Amino acid sequence: MFEIAGRAAIFSRVPADDIEKLLQRSSLRSFDRGASIYLQGERAHSLYVVLEGWVKTYRITPCGNEAVIGIFTTCNSFGDEAALGDGNFISGAEAVSTALILQIDAHVLAQQLADDMVLCRSVLSGAMESNRCLVHHVEQLKSHTAGQRIADFLLSLCDGKAGSCTVILPYDKVLIAAWLGMKPESLSRAFRRLKDYGVTIQKDHAIIASVEHLAQYADEDPAESWSAKHERKAERCSSSH
Repeated sequence: MFEIAGRAAIFSRVPADDIEKLLQRSSLRSFDRGASIYLQGERAHSLYVVLEGWVKTYRITPCGNEAVIGIFTTCNSFGDEAALGDGNFISGAEAVSTALILQIDAHVLAQQLADDMVLCRSVLSGAMESNRCLVHHVEQLKSHTAGQRIADFLLSLCDGKAGSCTVILPYDKVLIAAWLGMKPESLSRAFRRLKDYGVTIQKDHAIIASVEHLAQYADEDPAESWSAKHERKAERCSSSH
């Protein structure tokens, strides 16, 4: 438990003995799929580290829709508001699979932060890393096509492998669609388009013929890709006449 939690970004610079001292005062909790961990607007009473499983954070819009803003798995932390002072959670959190989670009480964390400058800097650094990941995700949503977003998602599951690769989709396609900023029907269409880039979906598995080829597609400039496609179409039309 200490080893897994110690690999979280918020503890990356903290000596193992100091991490163990903190985690010995924390609670180990298990959640079933769909179980609420905390609600949007609730007092930020705890910081959490995922030991097993998957968790989403989300916001409920004024009209009642849900916007997924974070997906977390082993060694990821969430609920950073608890480490940054008194306040409320800006999002809700829910287990999207069976999950084992370490819960660190905000008061316990605050006491150790006050006495341990290394821990304080590490927690702040981890919070900044979470922010950088969120900015990168927003950039992908703004600049990538639906197909490229799915390609990026699949590549993130390949764990640095090269050549052919088969990955398991870690959670249901409705959640994948929400995380990638599209409707489930749009996700299905985009999956079908990825066949041209060597991706085959079989239930909860994605079979990737070439990681390199898929990465090349994910990095294409959508504007250049659109222009090239229409140039080829124009060439075909002119040659037919």
